[in-house]
Amino acid sequence: MSTDPQPAQDGWRRLWRESVRPLLVLTILLTSFRSAIADWNDVPSGSMQPTILEGDRVFVNRVAYDLKIPFTTWRVAHWADPRRGDIVVLLSPVTGERLIKRAVGVPGDVIEVRHQRLIVNGQPATYEPLPENDALSHGIASFPLAAMAEETVAGRRHMVLAETAIGPGSDVGPLRVPEGQYFLMGDHRDTSYDSRFWGFAQRRAILGRAVGIAFSLDHDRHLMPRRERFVARLD
Repeated sequence: MSTDPQPAQDGWRRLWRESVRPLLVLTILLTSFRSAIADWNDVPSGSMQPTILEGDRVFVNRVAYDLKIPFTTWRVAHWADPRRGDIVVLLSPVTGERLIKRAVGVPGDVIEVRHQRLIVNGQPATYEPLPENDALSHGIASFPLAAMAEETVAGRRHMVLAETAIGPGSDVGPLRVPEGQYFLMGDHRDTSYDSRFWGFAQRRAILGRAVGIAFSLDHDRHLMPRRERFVARLD
């Protein structure tokens, strides 16, 4: 007795047409969108504390500076470059993994770090104590208030954290930033592995700009939400 394979083949074709193919197309579109237009990153380390905390879900504008072919670093259009003070997402020159750091030096700048304090083009950054109310509103009251400060460079202000004045990376330079490269640092000056250790970052390695926090989960409190950090802008 012969078995007609046609019904089984028709069933597989229908499954492909009605379920598998639409899901595959949707997956390609979503991953391409994340690769080229907008992305969101979970932050696993504390190198950007107190600005970005472990458990923050960070929104990344992948077209802040240029348009790249999805899944590559090939640029097809360019309209801007990172400015001093921008928080950028890049591919690590050491491991190739994605990092989030702050651009503190742009091409042509002369960068120095003295006792964890930044000097740009011979002008020391200014440091002011972080008000306790600001620490509470940003959900960072658990950090030592005396170790946090508001750092201002060329009119742009952001929070930094440094518990020690002397240690690895506490004194660097002066170094002139080459054309097409950037000097990047984490806001947690004690723990960040950044340009002080692995050198300048290539412009082509920068994937986009981190512009906000979508939501945040506290890893130390069984992933409880940090509601004060929901839909927060990054400076």
